[in-house]
Amino acid sequence: MKDFQVAIIGGGVVGSAIAWELSKYEINTIVFEKGSDVASGTSKANSGVIHSGINSPPRSLKAKFCVEGNNLIKNLSKELGFSVNYTGKYVIAKNENEINDLKKLKEIGHKNKVLGLQVIDGKEVEKKEPNISCRSALWVPTAGIMLPYQFTIALAENAAINSIKFSLETKVTDIKRKNEKFEIKTNKGNFISNIIINSSGVDCQKIVSMLEKPDFKVYPCRGEYLILDKNYKNLIKSMIYPVPVKEMGVLGVHITPTIEGNILLGPSAEFIDNYNDKQNTKQMMNILLKEAKEILPKIPKNGIIAAYSGIRCKIASPKSGGWADFRIEESKNVPGLFNLIGIESPGLTAAPAIAKEIVKMINKKINMKRKSKFKVKKVCSRFSELSEKKQKELIKNDSSWGRIVCRCEHITEKEIINALSNPLGARTLAAVKYRCRAGMGRCQGGFCTQHIVSIMKEHYKMKNSDIKLKSPESYLFSGKTREVQDG
Repeated sequence: MKDFQVAIIGGGVVGSAIAWELSKYEINTIVFEKGSDVASGTSKANSGVIHSGINSPPRSLKAKFCVEGNNLIKNLSKELGFSVNYTGKYVIAKNENEINDLKKLKEIGHKNKVLGLQVIDGKEVEKKEPNISCRSALWVPTAGIMLPYQFTIALAENAAINSIKFSLETKVTDIKRKNEKFEIKTNKGNFISNIIINSSGVDCQKIVSMLEKPDFKVYPCRGEYLILDKNYKNLIKSMIYPVPVKEMGVLGVHITPTIEGNILLGPSAEFIDNYNDKQNTKQMMNILLKEAKEILPKIPKNGIIAAYSGIRCKIASPKSGGWADFRIEESKNVPGLFNLIGIESPGLTAAPAIAKEIVKMINKKINMKRKSKFKVKKVCSRFSELSEKKQKELIKNDSSWGRIVCRCEHITEKEIINALSNPLGARTLAAVKYRCRAGMGRCQGGFCTQHIVSIMKEHYKMKNSDIKLKSPESYLFSGKTREVQDG
């Protein structure tokens, strides 16, 4: 058995943020992630919004960690190099009743110390957003956007180069408490740890049940999204939100620009029974488009290039209204088990603040020593964004910089190689996609997939049977369509 001081279960944005914070200390830590890469679940399948803190009740943990996280992300983006853009957002009102809702949101925001909030006239909105029509709107300048997978990967890879071990495709199957330590059984062997951090998202109830009877229940809630082609990026400049849906504990279908120029429509909110049911349905896609066009009529139906969905970890049933606060706590019955329960929106924004809180809690049990040396790996700039002079220098030193593999996103062979050479050892098409955007353009990998597979085989000696799309079981090649015989 391998012995660790801290075991983090779940390599999503919160688990990776905790790993990043712990990597600053002399403490032996491992992260178990059942997917083939970090950010393989809900952490990649959301709006990528940096929330301000206007939607959570004052004095709630959601409000506290959202506002703190919003401030932390600004400095983190400079330190680690991931992209952020504080576009601001408009919460729009279409009638007099909804204007009252805006005033209530503004009041909540003030109590949560959100700065710069203004209720403005619809004509003022149209000056900035000519394609949006409304009676009035709440302007929220501290709201922004990021790439959630880029953020998570930056946290995880920096944790990894600072001695945090990541064990991908590792599913925790059982945990026992023995001699004041935890024996953790996985599909990759058994491990021992003094402390467990349960940051497993929608699986948090399953992990708790391995050690004690849970006093909560997870109600998975699926959110579907549509993605617009970059050709329509000028339709909006800021995020456009409706007045929140009161009975669901969600923010409703909104329109969100992305760092890379696409626009997101969504999400839906559908409580489901199957935790893993991430399908996109034709019915819901039609509903999303209809509701989005009510906000932004100029959305073209033929502009949609892809769809995706994610699962919210809700611990409040739809009958109760769907809203519950975060639970961030050490188990009263199982010392050393730290549970993060019900981490849904604004979990992405709150992640850095939650991580700092967890580290404080652990420091009370283990006196941690800060490292004297600490490394930082910044997110690299895209080749297509570099100056012509810099591009020529790179190509002169390595010709693979000059070979375009993904035509839609202008990604080079060297960028593919760098993506596959990541510190976590993630080796899937999705690992490439989320590190350098190859396969994210209009053709969605129709052109570049075969070339990426060739690079995997040539540079990393991967066999066809080893190549996966995104998850442990998503093999791309199950056999040959025709066996070639010698002679």
